[in-house]
Amino acid sequence: MPVILPVKGVSPQIPEDCFIAENATIVGDVTMGSECSVWFSAVVRGDVNYIKMGNKVNVQDGAVIHGTYQKAATTIGNNVSIGHNALVHGCTIKDNVLVGMGAIIMDGCVVESNTIIAAGAVITQNTIVEEGSIYAGVPAKKIKDISKELISGEVNRIADAYIKYSSWFK
Repeated sequence: MPVILPVKGVSPQIPEDCFIAENATIVGDVTMGSECSVWFSAVVRGDVNYIKMGNKVNVQDGAVIHGTYQKAATTIGNNVSIGHNALVHGCTIKDNVLVGMGAIIMDGCVVESNTIIAAGAVITQNTIVEEGSIYAGVPAKKIKDISKELISGEVNRIADAYIKYSSWFK
């Protein structure tokens, strides 16, 4: 069974159509939209600040979503994929975003819509990631604009695939 716990009397809000892997951890002030999934060994920790997730968000294996006490909550839009072992901390991620494997997004960052954060990228504190772009590197910088084909071919494809994958476990 997954670890789903209240913190200071506030319990996670998880719709019935979401998939939560048996060793995932979700605690505290976490609100999830419909068709979300939290995969094996992922942690969504709403203990020190709130975490709000839109619809069709997948938090892949080993990823961590957290915030900073009294400073930085985490808000994630719709149709967002958080790749394996990524760290999303005290930031805002808007709609139609792919966060690559092992990427780190720090406090105060805003990742605008229709964006890809490359695997291993580090988005440093308070960075504004430009809409419709790809960011890569350490520290991450814009490397190019994203095409409409890449949005449908990668961002949407992966978000839709995780809805299919989660159906295999229900």
